[in-house]
Amino acid sequence: MVAITASMVAELRAKTDAPMMECKKALTEAEGDMDKAEELLRVKLGSKAGKAASRVTAEGVVATHQMGHVGALVELNCETDFVTKNDSFLAMARATAELIAQHNPSDLNALAALAYSQDGFGPTLEDVRKGLIGKIGENMSLRRFKRFANGHEFAHYLHGTRIGVAVEYTGDAQAAKDVAMHVAAMKPVALTSQDVPAELIEKERSVATAKAAESGKPADIAAKMIEGSVQKYLKEVSLFNQVFVKNDKQTVEQMLKATQTTIHSFTMYVVGEGIEKKVDDFAAEVAAQVAAAKQSA
Repeated sequence: MVAITASMVAELRAKTDAPMMECKKALTEAEGDMDKAEELLRVKLGSKAGKAASRVTAEGVVATHQMGHVGALVELNCETDFVTKNDSFLAMARATAELIAQHNPSDLNALAALAYSQDGFGPTLEDVRKGLIGKIGENMSLRRFKRFANGHEFAHYLHGTRIGVAVEYTGDAQAAKDVAMHVAAMKPVALTSQDVPAELIEKERSVATAKAAESGKPADIAAKMIEGSVQKYLKEVSLFNQVFVKNDKQTVEQMLKATQTTIHSFTMYVVGEGIEKKVDDFAAEVAAQVAAAKQSA
């Protein structure tokens, strides 16, 4: 039997907004598996448990650079939010995006080997990174990047420094910029319903099937419920089907048609997305210290 700790319950509650006792029950049923417990809560509580997709678990910044029709998007990570406001850290992030646009490195190793000097460190980007680690006193790493050079127009949007969106388009520049802002707000996973990854559809179908089973409805009605839930999900996560954030009377697809604009692709980076971050159980730590003090008294 896996021990369900208070910190595990708190983490699941932070991810889902579900009541504490429901979180504990779900974790117990899932034998401590956080992802399985989250899915169990979605089955039981529906949309109340659906905010995990927008959560991030590490610090850092996203930077962009545009050079004509060529663009770049990069994520640079660090340990604490404090460093994300450091001028040297931000300068390296911006310079890294520019290097990507200019030199088209094949991978992170090739990017790190590019010539670059800053703050007295160099002659490569990797040397600057190592130098700033020593200067600032905190680890930092280049996590991922993408270069855009397919002959299309390039638009980008940064929501602060934590969310970056790049869009390749043909047509109206303002419409493309608006789409980039929309993506940052609504976080679609694909351009169209047909482009949604099969594994995401199957996961949604699994949740819908479990909810239909709990409803006790006849098989034919349950099947319609499942299909309806899947179709609703596909509309919610595909860019063209989403309601446009700047005009709730039209979809993104309708807005693009009205402005004679074509979106060829979009890429969104959310800082720390998918990175597991250690969460200290301060309550347990204090309790342990109190117990140790009593024993030594």
